[in-house]
Amino acid sequence: MALRKPPLYDVYATDATFTGFGGWDMPVEFESIRAEHEAVRDSVGIFDVSHMGEIVVSGPDATLLMQRLTSNDVEALSPGESQYSAITDESGVIVDDTIVYRLPEAEDRYLFVPNAGHDEAAYRRWVDHRDEWDLDSEVRNETDAWAMVAVQGPDAAEAVDHATDADVAPLSWGDVIRADVAGVGSLVSRTGYTGEDGFEIICPTDEVEPVWSDFAADCTPCGLGSRDTLRTEMGFLLSGQDFDPDSEPRTPYEAGIGWTVALDTDFVGRDALATVAEEGVEETFVGLLLRERGIARHGHEIVDDGDVVGHVTSGTMSPTLGEPIALGYVPTSLSEPGTELSVVVRGQEKRAEIVTTPFIEDN
Repeated sequence: MALRKPPLYDVYATDATFTGFGGWDMPVEFESIRAEHEAVRDSVGIFDVSHMGEIVVSGPDATLLMQRLTSNDVEALSPGESQYSAITDESGVIVDDTIVYRLPEAEDRYLFVPNAGHDEAAYRRWVDHRDEWDLDSEVRNETDAWAMVAVQGPDAAEAVDHATDADVAPLSWGDVIRADVAGVGSLVSRTGYTGEDGFEIICPTDEVEPVWSDFAADCTPCGLGSRDTLRTEMGFLLSGQDFDPDSEPRTPYEAGIGWTVALDTDFVGRDALATVAEEGVEETFVGLLLRERGIARHGHEIVDDGDVVGHVTSGTMSPTLGEPIALGYVPTSLSEPGTELSVVVRGQEKRAEIVTTPFIEDN
């Protein structure tokens, strides 16, 4: 099947190196992963993240439908706020993670953002459950109608302030407003996936070029390569790698996002997760700092005195620390920071230590 192309593809086609991701042909780097990573940590960068999905849910029962299909407390959101949440199956396993926006213009209108390539499955899931529960709501997959760019870094607020007609400085994390950005009507939220201050801007697909161009003059264009190193330094989950309902089935408690589970609400998987919360988990998501030369990669074994006890789900050389870091799952009994284990890299055991994430100071 042909890869989907983001709406900005022709704008930067000659400036970027591309890779397939989630069914999309996306820029992996422009100048270099290191340079782009450092720009976001030190100043400001801009990412095209139009591969993310957009599902709009509205109507009298929209809040009830969103509450029943996401793990966090949707009813706690006021219009103009968003929250990170998990989508779980009946057994409590994460199907996807998402940002849920309660849109600013109405009480009963939501936008949620599935991961790349998951938009159609999420749409079908919402429609099927709406029909099963006989709820009065409209569900629309608007992924093709919207583009998304992320402006990230300590100078992001200044960059966005210059490009928009709104005052973004007072916004708290998760706040979302409607504003004109480079003259284009957009949704602007103070959210991101890098650990830095930042904003994500959703605008019509056919109007995204002036938005990108306005920022690209002063912001470093960044690809998915630096987005991955940035999120790994923060210990953020990557769908399909750090969790996957088929290849890496994990509950929010195993994956370190138990704080997204509102057990006082009613959602698919709630009862199973209540049991997990009471009994605890056998394995948990951890950060590892390698103490020897070598880069841990997805699937590498984690060993204790020669015995395999877990595996790596994400790994990279941290551009900020200049040291190899990894994320993965180990028995809860071995998850305390300071625990010494090893990671098998190219057939050799490399000494590693369990550390608290984020690996760097959370900004």
